[in-house]
Amino acid sequence: MSAVPSGQRHLLIGCALVLLGALGFSAKAIFIKLAYAAEGQIDAISLMALRMLFSLPLFLAVALWHNRQSPAAALTKKQWAALTVLGLMGYYIASYLDFIGLLYISAGLERIILFLYPTFVVLFSALLYRKGISLREIAALGLSYAGMLLVFIEQLSMESSGIWLGSSLVLAGAVIFAFFTMGSGVMGRRIGSARFTAYTMTIASIATLVHFAVNHGTALTGFSAEVYKQAMLMAVFSTVLPAFFMNAGIRRIGAGPASIISMIGPIATLALAFLFLGEAVTLPQLAGTFFVLAGVYVVSRAKS
Repeated sequence: MSAVPSGQRHLLIGCALVLLGALGFSAKAIFIKLAYAAEGQIDAISLMALRMLFSLPLFLAVALWHNRQSPAAALTKKQWAALTVLGLMGYYIASYLDFIGLLYISAGLERIILFLYPTFVVLFSALLYRKGISLREIAALGLSYAGMLLVFIEQLSMESSGIWLGSSLVLAGAVIFAFFTMGSGVMGRRIGSARFTAYTMTIASIATLVHFAVNHGTALTGFSAEVYKQAMLMAVFSTVLPAFFMNAGIRRIGAGPASIISMIGPIATLALAFLFLGEAVTLPQLAGTFFVLAGVYVVSRAKS
């Protein structure tokens, strides 16, 4: 009698964790935009450095706690090399391109472009592993890209100059994040998802802080209180907590259902951008978002 409620509770907790993770990640662009608006002179690497400065102690604490709770074998040099490459790709380079891109485009458009990364995973897997793509997947890819173009063309008539640059930077970040996703699945299974997240985020944090030091020196001071506030909120609610929520949720319900629940992300970003940034929500934008989500849904189901 208790087995069924326990199983349902396990499933509900997993779904809730994935949902919270998706909502947290979707709010990242809002925090970035609010920080840029609070201080027009701040650049992407400075804001990234503040985010990582606040995130790094939390990730280090989790890594230490995890190692004490579940002692694991020491990583090999090859594994450290793979973690370093993946950390730099997923949480440093891709993030940096995304942060710069948000200087030029809206939060809604950024999330739509970034959310195409599962379709790139399918394309790159087909190229690298010589796996065929079904007609259903081809149709799904076409639907996703058509939706992105619909939103982009509509924004083209509304945005200021820089939309091409901003969109290209975010698109490049999505491509790099797709490669990160392909590698993270393998490494996460080998060393554990919590350990993988803590280590790769630590590597990315160090790289970001070194980048900032080269450009601006070592003092992360002189910014307005609002910038520090947004960076702190982004670190906690759009970096640390979502990463672990998502990993814990995937362990409970699996990657396939998690990817479907995560599709709330672009919709949540549109709603948050409307509420906090005053970005308009138009019919073409909603239609394009629907096309992208429908295509990603089909691709995610096919992958799982």
